[in-house]
Amino acid sequence: MPRSPNELLHGTLDVLILKSLVLGPLHGYEISRRIESRSRDTFTIEDAALYKALYRLESAGAVEAEWGVSESNRRAKFYRLTPAGRRQLAAEVRTFRAYAEAVLRILDATEGA
Repeated sequence: MPRSPNELLHGTLDVLILKSLVLGPLHGYEISRRIESRSRDTFTIEDAALYKALYRLESAGAVEAEWGVSESNRRAKFYRLTPAGRRQLAAEVRTFRAYAEAVLRILDATEGA
């Protein structure tokens, strides 16, 4: 049985979160909406997975968080990329591109090639 895009997302969520924060701080809901929007709604981010990843990234020093007020006037935790997070993003993008290119070479291969 083929895996859904959300099952494949599991191993790439950190890099997608980091990429979402390149332009500036966002709170959790905005991060998930940005990922969903940029994937043309292919990915649906579950809250538990998102906040587990954000906690992991914060613990690793890739993101920092501070409390603020959202556009809907609610208290929200805003996450921003740190210099270490920018370095991690660059490294993960290189790794993911190499991985994706290798998978595509295999998928595009013709028999006997």
